[in-house]
Amino acid sequence: MPYSIFPIIMNPRQGREEHAVCSGIPGRRRFYFKEVAQMSKIFDEIFSRWLSQHLKTCKGERKRRLLNGLGYSEKLFLMLVWWPAVQSLANLHPEFEVRDFKDGTRFLDFAFFLKGLKICIEIDAYNTHCRDLDRKQFADHLTRQNHLVIDGWLVLRFSLDDIKENPRSCQQLLLQALGKWGLEQQESIEASNPIDLAILKLMRTHGAPLSPSKVARELGWHRATATAHLHSLLNKGYLLPAGSGQKRIKLYRLNPDYNRKNSG
Repeated sequence: MPYSIFPIIMNPRQGREEHAVCSGIPGRRRFYFKEVAQMSKIFDEIFSRWLSQHLKTCKGERKRRLLNGLGYSEKLFLMLVWWPAVQSLANLHPEFEVRDFKDGTRFLDFAFFLKGLKICIEIDAYNTHCRDLDRKQFADHLTRQNHLVIDGWLVLRFSLDDIKENPRSCQQLLLQALGKWGLEQQESIEASNPIDLAILKLMRTHGAPLSPSKVARELGWHRATATAHLHSLLNKGYLLPAGSGQKRIKLYRLNPDYNRKNSG
């Protein structure tokens, strides 16, 4: 049975989704419901492969933790913040083990490595990281972060409440940090996102503008999935609109600058 994190959010909406499709609600709302369901399936598959890869390469306490699955807070962060913003789980390591300043070991919720930088990402629930701490634990909590910074880690902390209530703000903060540190998202996406890579490969193979429907048929996806990723690649500069339409893009073509950069 695949390891899925989407039921945390998706189950309460299933009734609305079924109603929207069966009652024939037209336009954007119906399209949105179908797109959410399709994207949840894609994420579940990528998440399952990602977790399996880490299980194959880890051992000891870290492996035991991963076998138990990620915690609720960490799963929610991936689904509502990291995945929508970055569209890739490459270079992201869950339950990453580091040497403790007391000569022991501790585990970071996530570690992200790229271009020689190491980023620690922590997800903090109010009760476990504030309300239920005694004075000694509170001091230890701060000292731990200070030692991470001294050891060269860049640290990002997100509250569980903010992830649930303000996911878009968390996404923006994450992207601002990656941009500030010179880690623009397209650098990791182009190298590892299987959906985007498949579209770019198809574009190079055809050598002609393609519509979302054509991409969906060629790759066996839902049209909503193809449209969402074509629009994302357009915003990142990999694709350009083709044709004369300005308000609604019907055809996409490969950006020549991207093609020259990757032709070798």
